[in-house]
This record gives sequence, structure tokens and C-alpha cells, in this order.
Amino acid sequence: MYLLTKTLHLLFVMAWVAAAFYLPRILVNVAEAGDSAPVRARLVLMGRRLYRFGHIMFGLAVVLGLVLWLGYRVIPGFQTMVGAGTGWMHAKLLLVALMFAHYIVAGRWLKGAEKGAAVASSGRLRLFNEIPVFLLLGIIWLVLAKPF
Repeated sequence: MYLLTKTLHLLFVMAWVAAAFYLPRILVNVAEAGDSAPVRARLVLMGRRLYRFGHIMFGLAVVLGLVLWLGYRVIPGFQTMVGAGTGWMHAKLLLVALMFAHYIVAGRWLKGAEKGAAVASSGRLRLFNEIPVFLLLGIIWLVLAKPF
């Protein structure tokens, strides 16, 4: 049961991270579309669908993550990650929260673009696009190294 839960958690995390990586890229394309209404509309539609998909994947990943973290309390014999030396988990959760906040900001910018609001320059959006890479790097390092 533990292995299945962890496998599904990782699957949903990877799906959400893919959405978190690609949504800002769609915003870059929206900025570069300029006044081309059909291209902009298609990109916004793609972004809306991706944003919705990402929220679903994030929700499933969080539910399964909570089961992994606290499932031992309700499932007899379930392994636990709670105990001494799990401070890395709190740092990881902070980085996940920052990555989710980044995702929400990208979604709000997309909603603004859908309503016709101007988006940031493609250069600024390209920099914004790189933030999740560094957050994910920190998350992976914390999970693998468990430094504290």
C-alpha cells in the first residue's frame, strides 16, 4: 500500500510540475503573439486547460502526500516519515508552497490576458519561467539528501 501511494504521489507531482513549467511558457508566447487575436485566444485556451489540469494534479499529489506523511495514524502498519530528523520535510513543503504560489501567479496573469490585460514583456516572463526550475532543484535535493 505504501509503495503504491508513493508511486501515485510521484506521478501526480510530475504531472503538476510539467504544468508549472509550461504555463509560464504559454504566457511568453501570449506576450510574443502581440495583436494576433486568434493566436492569443488559442494560447489562452491552452493555458486555461493546462491551469485546470495542474490544479487537479496538485490536489491529488497533496492528498497522497498527506497520506504518506500522516497515514500511519489511520492505516495499521503504514510506514511513516514523521519523527526525528525530518526537518527537511518542512523545508521541502516551504519550497512546494513557493512553487504553488508561482503557479497561482501565472494563472492570474493568464486570466488577465484572457480579459485583454497586457502581460509582462517576454523577457520578464522568460525569467519568471525559470523560477520553478530552481525551486524543484531545491525540493529534489532536500528529498534525496535529507540534510536535517
